Amino acid sequence: MTTEQRSDKERGPESEATVERSAAQPPTELPATDRAARRAVTVFPVLVIVAGLIGLFWPGEFKGWSTSTPYLLGVVMFTMGLTLTPPDFATIRRRPWAVLVGLVAHFVIMPGLGWAVAHLLGLSPQLAAGVILVGCAPSGTASNVVTFLARGDVALSVSVATVSTLVAPFATPALVRLLAGEYVHVAAGAMMTDILKTVLVPVLAGLLVRWLCGRWLGRVLKLLPWLSALVVGVIVLIVISGSAGVIKSAAGVVLLAVVLHNGLGLLLGYGAGKATRLGRPASRSLAFEVGMQNSGLAASLATAHFSPVAALPAAIFSVWHNVSGAMAAAWMSRARGSGRDGLPGEPRKDGLPQGLPRDEDGLPQGADSQS
Repeated sequence: MTTEQRSDKERGPESEATVERSAAQPPTELPATDRAARRAVTVFPVLVIVAGLIGLFWPGEFKGWSTSTPYLLGVVMFTMGLTLTPPDFATIRRRPWAVLVGLVAHFVIMPGLGWAVAHLLGLSPQLAAGVILVGCAPSGTASNVVTFLARGDVALSVSVATVSTLVAPFATPALVRLLAGEYVHVAAGAMMTDILKTVLVPVLAGLLVRWLCGRWLGRVLKLLPWLSALVVGVIVLIVISGSAGVIKSAAGVVLLAVVLHNGLGLLLGYGAGKATRLGRPASRSLAFEVGMQNSGLAASLATAHFSPVAALPAAIFSVWHNVSGAMAAAWMSRARGSGRDGLPGEPRKDGLPQGLPRDEDGLPQGADSQS
């Protein structure tokens, strides 16, 4: 019996499902749902830019739309719930240390960077609160697809994004109050209630629908990435139209703040994975789970609890983090040595066989580790 056959026998059906989702072993061809998500992520920045320009040049047409932002965000989170499956949660049980590292890195690095960038650039109170709020939001909904494109650990990415979303109703208000309280009044209790209503409840509802009606959702799932992209574009349009008068004077410094915040988040997220010896695929996942934020949630909360001006960093972040994430993924997937995490059947430079289940360091189980 070969090593691969022994590994197949040992890991059982549940582990097989989890391994199949791992980016250490991506499929030669993307499934239809993943292909749709990839196209949506590619088109998303263009869609959001167009929406932002419409809001900027015709702001009067969208007066009064801000009250619909929480409901639009609920639609996005409901679609996230629809995409979750049992293997996504199996990784939490199988690799609690890796998920914990990702969760802690996310809610330490990005909030801290938001506070530091706001101080460094001397942002106004509303803009500073907006940047910090972006940093305190859970992981972005596009991080899983970008992780796949980067040949990262998709199972870990999905697990960290899911847990950070479930923890957000409690972590986000507390962190915003701690870090942004010096700039603006933060009603942490009201913010927690809003996150529960617009994030947790829709995600759980999506999970329930997937559990009850999963067999009939095949074609619908292909449309979900496009629906999410379209709805986030409408949220950006509303945010930009509400702060159109401030954008011309503040857009430059806000863009600089967003680029610094996102870029350092990607770098330090990757560093967190390497420092805790999680391996290259997992480190790539943490780069995107830390650096990419749920900017739709941040925009909704900023509009509801602060002002349209405070939502401007989230609107710009929603465009930029998809652009930077796609560029980083392209670089990682082509970087020297990426064959170690390559597609099944690709030649490996380290001489180890392809197609084996990987351990938490990204190395095949049953194979000797190589430095």
